[in-house]
Amino acid sequence: MSQSNTSSLSDFPELKKEEVEKSPAQQDYEQGMVFLNDKESAQAAAAFHNALLGFEQDNDEKGVANASMQLVDICLGNEKYEQALKHCANAEAICASSKDTFSLICIKEKRAKIYNQWSKYGEAIKLYIELVDDYNKTRNPQGTVNSLETLAELYLQINDKEKAADSYNTIATIHKSFKHVTYFHRYEKKAAEALK
Repeated sequence: MSQSNTSSLSDFPELKKEEVEKSPAQQDYEQGMVFLNDKESAQAAAAFHNALLGFEQDNDEKGVANASMQLVDICLGNEKYEQALKHCANAEAICASSKDTFSLICIKEKRAKIYNQWSKYGEAIKLYIELVDDYNKTRNPQGTVNSLETLAELYLQINDKEKAADSYNTIATIHKSFKHVTYFHRYEKKAAEALK
């Protein structure tokens, strides 16, 4: 009996699979981004809330964290600070369990911004001091400078001129170490002005 010349299915080139269908939660999240880009914050909030619930149901922790952080921004824009902090805590717990250092720093930055906007300067200052340390550890001089500048502004807000000047002097020193002469002089001048 002669062998058949017909090929098995494995000999044919594999057909390209269609893109995996997105979950309803992912669709809600993407719709929220569209609303956000169109500056429709109420509709964006509803879409992100639905996405959050869907991601929770799907046990998609990354999705939960992302939706939570979008809701933080919307709550911050609407001055709903307590709700913003709850969403931060939600995302923070997920990122802490996965030891995602960089996301944790971003969340801390959001919390500091919430407290600053909420005029809870003591809490904001504490977080920005931690952020300076975090950015030093992760060797991010731009993050360090940005945090120090915000710290200086917060110190001026509470009329602590010496600490504001110290923050500006530290920024000047950082710029000096990178040979940024113009910025060095600019922040040296700001330090002197802070003490007036």
